[in-house]
Amino acid sequence: MRSGISQFLLITALALGGCVRLGPDFQPPGEPWVDHWNTPNLDQASQRALQPDIRQWWQIFADPTLDQLIAESDAHNSSLKIAGLRVMEARAQLGIAQSGRYPQLQQVSADSVYVNRHQSGGTNPVDSHFWQHSAGFDVGWELDFWGRFSRAIEASDASYFAAEANYEDALVLLRAQVADTYFSLRTTQARLRVAEENARQQKRNYEITEKLFNSGQTAELDLQQAKTQYLGTLSSIPGLEDQLVRISNALAVLIGRPPGALPMMVENTGLIPLVDRAVLQDVPASLLLRRPDVRAAELNVAAQSALIGVAETDFYPSLSLLGSIVWSTDTLSGTSRSLDLIGGPSLRWNVFDYGRISNNVRVQDARLQQLIEAYRDKVRQAAREADDAASGLTRSLQRERILREAEGAAKRSLVLASALYREGYSDFQRVLDAQRALLDVQDSYLLSRGDAVSNAIALYKALGGGWYSAQAKVDPATRLQMEQRTDWGDLLAEPPVQPAYPLPDQVKDHD
Repeated sequence: MRSGISQFLLITALALGGCVRLGPDFQPPGEPWVDHWNTPNLDQASQRALQPDIRQWWQIFADPTLDQLIAESDAHNSSLKIAGLRVMEARAQLGIAQSGRYPQLQQVSADSVYVNRHQSGGTNPVDSHFWQHSAGFDVGWELDFWGRFSRAIEASDASYFAAEANYEDALVLLRAQVADTYFSLRTTQARLRVAEENARQQKRNYEITEKLFNSGQTAELDLQQAKTQYLGTLSSIPGLEDQLVRISNALAVLIGRPPGALPMMVENTGLIPLVDRAVLQDVPASLLLRRPDVRAAELNVAAQSALIGVAETDFYPSLSLLGSIVWSTDTLSGTSRSLDLIGGPSLRWNVFDYGRISNNVRVQDARLQQLIEAYRDKVRQAAREADDAASGLTRSLQRERILREAEGAAKRSLVLASALYREGYSDFQRVLDAQRALLDVQDSYLLSRGDAVSNAIALYKALGGGWYSAQAKVDPATRLQMEQRTDWGDLLAEPPVQPAYPLPDQVKDHD
């Protein structure tokens, strides 16, 4: 018996020691231009400094309300929660793949059968009935001789880290969207205040013109022009109020609240803050490759590369170690009980597949090449987004400076036109033109400030800012609900997970 066990262990050791892994080893699909990428627009729109940390870039605005909104969105946004749950799903899928390292068949069986036998004719007729009992334990272990299971683990491992990167990408997008929506809300509030103030001023002018017309001191044309301008400005107010409600509702949903008024949104009458440059801790090329969606695209390539190896193992025979322990007995008198120990290797080889295996390998290879191209396109699109945002930030700041000066000139023009009209040196049309010009310039000026802030946010987003969060991916309430429904073991505890094979350098650095 000891000799048989020794031989079994020896065969197992030799088989495992001779295992190979079919298929290509992962090669990062990088492009040479990325390593030193930069543009004049980025140089002009960014600077190197340690603060604020790009992971919390919104602190550059020093706005406590924005800080509170982002904290609430981190805790309650549904899209972010779904991304966190997908990480848990990927972790469970990795556990399924890792189970391939162990015997795939571990089956305990027990049978009790009642037999009623009636045999007639011949020289020995039989009429008997009895119970037959048996119990057994079967083991089947397909050895990972060609790397089928190790490549499957490699693919699931990469998919797990891709899910982690997708969660971080959800953080990047969410925080940028919250900040952009918040400042859009403040811009709309400011535009509404300007429209209301101009409407009040134009109403006074209309009322004065009406009194002058009724007393015969001015023509009806002045009256109708004043009325037209006042009503035109007044008509813009409902549209801005509706826009304000819609933006506020969008912000409420982003932070996980039902649509409605937000208690923390006390109206701020000051202008939204401007930043002339984005503060970066690293060169743009490194930040670009650190973008979570870029890392996720690279990890998808790694996962698919491993699946080619899984497909190629079907070309070769599978070697399994089989074993059974079977005990049987019955209730007939005079019969013996039996205990059988059965074990040995098993070879299975599908030699005629009519092109199924080779075409499956081709399918996996085509998918790999698609993901490589998708990665390269993702990097190019990320670079384009960063350059566009940097250019937009620089140009919108230039426009803001011009419109700020134009606003001062428009206010002065209105004062002069009103004075000339009162003294009888010009007609009322010049006053109306000055009022219209002032309203247009003030509205454009507010929009230009909003564009500048939006482009600053877009630049941080394009470079992957805001990817880090110390909070658990599954909040305590959701975790409790899931644990009451299903045994999750320690998967929801989020222990540190190390990759089972070398990941791309930037992922290892990040971890």
